[in-house]
Amino acid sequence: MIFHQLATQRGCQSYLIGCSHQRSAIIIDPELSMQDNYRALLNKEGLRLHYLLDTHTHADHFSASQTLARQLQVPVIMHRNSPAPFVTFHVDDGEMIRLGELKLEIIHTPGHTEDSICILIADRVLTGDTLLLGGTGRSDLPGGDPAKLYNSLFNKLLLLPPETQVYPAHIYSDKKYTTIASELLNNRRLQITGRSAFIKQMNTLNLDMPDHLTEALRTNLSGGKTVASLLAEAAEKVPFMSLREVALKLKTEPQAILLLDVRETDQFRRGHIPGAINIPRGQLELQVNSQLTNPTQRIVTYCQFGKISTLAAATLKELGFDRAVALDGGYNGWLEMDYPVEPAGHNDEV
Repeated sequence: MIFHQLATQRGCQSYLIGCSHQRSAIIIDPELSMQDNYRALLNKEGLRLHYLLDTHTHADHFSASQTLARQLQVPVIMHRNSPAPFVTFHVDDGEMIRLGELKLEIIHTPGHTEDSICILIADRVLTGDTLLLGGTGRSDLPGGDPAKLYNSLFNKLLLLPPETQVYPAHIYSDKKYTTIASELLNNRRLQITGRSAFIKQMNTLNLDMPDHLTEALRTNLSGGKTVASLLAEAAEKVPFMSLREVALKLKTEPQAILLLDVRETDQFRRGHIPGAINIPRGQLELQVNSQLTNPTQRIVTYCQFGKISTLAAATLKELGFDRAVALDGGYNGWLEMDYPVEPAGHNDEV
């Protein structure tokens, strides 16, 4: 068995597992920011990706399963309770996935989420967010249930052989794994005696909500795009122009570019780049025909920070304005360079 554990800076763990005989591989809990790492590792090991698997619907980071599945034409596996529309086939408790000569046994472990599963492979178990190093998955997020988590832990996972290695989806220390025996001995959440006491403990943890909770759940549940993905896709479609280049053109050949401020009208009125016209991003598609009458014009879009203007430039490209570009740095960058603004002397960054 080829086994690689890959971690992000925030402690998210994903696992690339391969059959050394048939050179087939699976990635478990792939994370969106790690796509290039997976590709490089597959090439380095000479493996062909056969499956992608998420141990549950993640609420604290963005799964790469849908993106990699589309790019590499491989199926996505999740538990049958997962609502994600991009799942190719579903698995349930007691079933098995064959990966070359490897056997991946599915253990349904609801509690953190309703679709949580653990994967038993030979001498180790990948526990997702059900069992962590010195902790357990939380049960206060959508789909969580402390009673079900108790059953998943004490009537399933913790009955595995004591020497079984435990590899969770999150690690917040320098350790790489633990064992069932070690967790039974040292995990404080497992020292609680009885179902009722465990449930009370989980209901009184008072944990902070994860960053990106709403966006992560939305994208992982529906297969929708993240804001970062939308921005990245837009940035791939348009060129950019530097602050210095725009300032130079305004001095030497102001007719060569049309500056389009896509911020809201009240922001534009408080201060804007000289000569700019204003079409708020939300009205762009509705006003292009009346406000932008020359599709061959070189249009430079800008907003406050340079993100919305990138989306606007990409939209203009799609609408036939082939010379649309985005200002690199936005209006805030323009102010930081102390370039002129209208009204004269205005320096409002709101």
